[in-house]
Amino acid sequence: MSGANVVEELPSLSGLPTGGQGFVHTLRGGHGFCSRMANLGFTTGAAVTVVQNIGRGPMLVSVRGTLVALGRAEAAKVVVKTILDKVKG
Repeated sequence: MSGANVVEELPSLSGLPTGGQGFVHTLRGGHGFCSRMANLGFTTGAAVTVVQNIGRGPMLVSVRGTLVALGRAEAAKVVVKTILDKVKG
């Protein structure tokens, strides 16, 4: 399997269940979105933990010691490398 499309193989933050953990891999969005997310602490390599993901409505995520509420569309643009992915390779 080629590593050329790694970003497409990794899940978005919105796909992690409550209690899921990972690291920010990349952000998919325009300059304004990426700037806002960086200001909230979502930078490459930052550890994230899903505090609440009930499948609809906003998610609660812990990043850099801060609890952040993200809408589904925002969370879908945050690509994460899960703890399990990190162990695999």
